[in-house]
Amino acid sequence: MMRRTSILAVAIIVICMITSPASAQDGKFGLGVVIGEPTGISAKLWLGETSAIDGVVAWSFVNNSSITIHADYLFHFFDVFSLEEKRIPLYVGIGGTISIATEPAIGVRIPFGATYFFDSVPLDIFLEVAPIFLFLPATTFDFSGGIGVRYYFPTKKKSDGNR
Repeated sequence: MMRRTSILAVAIIVICMITSPASAQDGKFGLGVVIGEPTGISAKLWLGETSAIDGVVAWSFVNNSSITIHADYLFHFFDVFSLEEKRIPLYVGIGGTISIATEPAIGVRIPFGATYFFDSVPLDIFLEVAPIFLFLPATTFDFSGGIGVRYYFPTKKKSDGNR
């Protein structure tokens, strides 16, 4: 089941890449996959030039084979690292996580990561690690992390007022 979902997500991303020549910066909403702990579907919504909200619905292979959902507010630093005029912002954030298993878990995440934006296609690749402070069912620490790719859907252009 998880393999079919991953294959379907990759197929959708490839089809979208072929049909849209926009860059990742042109779209505000991205959807893709993340592989790691947990592995699943990733989404990101840019709120401004440096801030975004991201979320994941995924399967954890480590934590009692649970479904994990998390959402984070992210702040990006575009001027820390660059590679041959490419935009590679570092980011940090804060968010929450819920793990649905035999014994549910709730906690706070502090993600750190980097994102690479492609110039010719509306994609980004990201790498992230996140320490997690779990407070239910017991107070403990955990980590999550992964590598992923997201396709950014083009935003509609504003009309010139001649409707």
